[in-house]
Amino acid sequence: MMDADMDVPMQDAVSDQLNPSIMEDSGTALQHTVSNTNDNNSNNNNNISSSNNNHNSNTHGTNSNDNDEDDDDTYNDIEFKPGSSGIADHKSSKPLVLNNSSINQLDSWIEKLAKCENLSEDDVGRLCKMAVDVLQFEENVKPINVPVTICGDVHGQFHDLMELFKIGGPCPDTNYLFMGDYVDRGYYSVETVSYLVAMKVRYPHRITILRGNHESRQITQVYGFYDECLRKYGSANVWKMFTDLFDYFPITALVDNKVFCLHGGLSPMIETVDQVRELNRVQEVPHEGPMCDLLWSDPDDRGGWGISPRGAGFTFGQDISEQFNHTNDLSLVARAHQLVMEGYAWSHQQNVVTIFSAPNYCYRCGNQAAIMEVDENNNRQFLQYDPSVRPGEPTVSRKTPDYFL
Repeated sequence: MMDADMDVPMQDAVSDQLNPSIMEDSGTALQHTVSNTNDNNSNNNNNISSSNNNHNSNTHGTNSNDNDEDDDDTYNDIEFKPGSSGIADHKSSKPLVLNNSSINQLDSWIEKLAKCENLSEDDVGRLCKMAVDVLQFEENVKPINVPVTICGDVHGQFHDLMELFKIGGPCPDTNYLFMGDYVDRGYYSVETVSYLVAMKVRYPHRITILRGNHESRQITQVYGFYDECLRKYGSANVWKMFTDLFDYFPITALVDNKVFCLHGGLSPMIETVDQVRELNRVQEVPHEGPMCDLLWSDPDDRGGWGISPRGAGFTFGQDISEQFNHTNDLSLVARAHQLVMEGYAWSHQQNVVTIFSAPNYCYRCGNQAAIMEVDENNNRQFLQYDPSVRPGEPTVSRKTPDYFL
């Protein structure tokens, strides 16, 4: 596996070359230079997980209408631009209930976004406020019923996201669980995250969107989303809206009490799933601690805990994943965060699986993408796919690029 999303130190981030050793989840976290990043949100974080233990307990079992990629992300001294969008101040006392007008509005947004057309800034604001009223009631460990289709990093590759839904089946007919990293690197981060958030609000019990290490104010200022928002909207307002919203995304999910899903990996500070439930997630991703680790860590061939080359999180060996699964009566840890050339890769004697859902990552890596279907009997099947065909673009070969050899 390659740390495809491994965001490298600033002096290296300007390099065109994709270093296989740090490729996908370039998530060497950007170091927090602003300690009070989320003062505006701090009063809204009152045990969001524990207050909602009974909500969403049966979210995915019914037919209602309701990639070796490593994040080359690294934590550097990135100064982020503070300021609230007002999204964090919009909180309801009960989950959002859609009326006919709201449903029609969402359907029109989804139809527009499916054509890769942006929403207006005002509509993005409305969408994000609606999403807060959905996401704030979801637990840190979101319970998911089978069947469900589990997906990895997307990274702004909107047309390939549309291909994913063709391969896996349309939502809401298919239940989906996305494990983070919707923005940065690709050309269409705005459209990608807008579409997924709109689908989440429209079908809250049929799609789950977890937080990845790129759903962060600091990372997005370096790896593309911030600049894309400026380019497409002329200001940072949309960026602020979405990054405020990211604070509310759940950080893990538990499929049928057996498959623990998250973006990055395990933490030396977390021995049980119950400990994840107690975390305060409504904040900027910290540069250390258990929440950071869950979004940044990677499995490793070496045993025990190790220092991550990303600069955030840890590496963990087979002994760690086996113990975690045994302690929590799990069969599998499913995660994303790393580029894998076949779209999925097993680790630790099938105690861990990495799923990567951005084919031809960064439009030049030549990898396949994959999603994992889990059926009613907890049988697992991987569906692999290549980049979507776009008019005027050359066909992409799956041949391994020279720089990986």
